[in-house]
Amino acid sequence: MKNVGGIDKVIRIIVGVVVIGWGVYAQNWWGAVGAVPLITGLVGWCPAYLPFGLSSCKGK
Repeated sequence: MKNVGGIDKVIRIIVGVVVIGWGVYAQNWWGAVGAVPLITGLVGWCPAYLPFGLSSCKGK
């Protein structure tokens, strides 16, 4: 079940790409952290939302 939608998805993808790009530029492994928002944005599901019952998808 998807819980990431719309603007949240776009922001996650942009932040993920920027952080990965910064990591490559700085030759720093911390850029790998950018994979988390990138993947959650592409997949549309965020495990951190589950315990709080959050969702940025439009409801039915």
